[in-house]
Amino acid sequence: QVQLAESGGGLVQPGGSLRLSCATSGISTRIYGMGWYRQAPGKQRELVAEITLSGATTYADSVKGRFTISEDNARKTVHLQMNSLKPEDTAVYYCNAKSIASYWGKGILVTVSS
Repeated sequence: QVQLAESGGGLVQPGGSLRLSCATSGISTRIYGMGWYRQAPGKQRELVAEITLSGATTYADSVKGRFTISEDNARKTVHLQMNSLKPEDTAVYYCNAKSIASYWGKGILVTVSS
């Protein structure tokens, strides 16, 4: 059974930091890329950051310079380090793994508020 388990979300003040992690299990085929998406209330889900098999990274313009995506454990875990958080970063963050199919985590809430 494929599972993507997100962790590390929560409430943080503006300017603060959080580190999201996503541990994958049950994916037996090659993973070509992993990423983080987010969906704020009333908005569509959007790409935040992704990393490919070769290590190339892509970031949404709104998070460049503040967020860093990384992976370890032979592509079993992906992290998103989020610094200088802003209220507009508040959203449910979803982990995604691209293989022969696209797999999603259940999402984790990040709230940036004073």
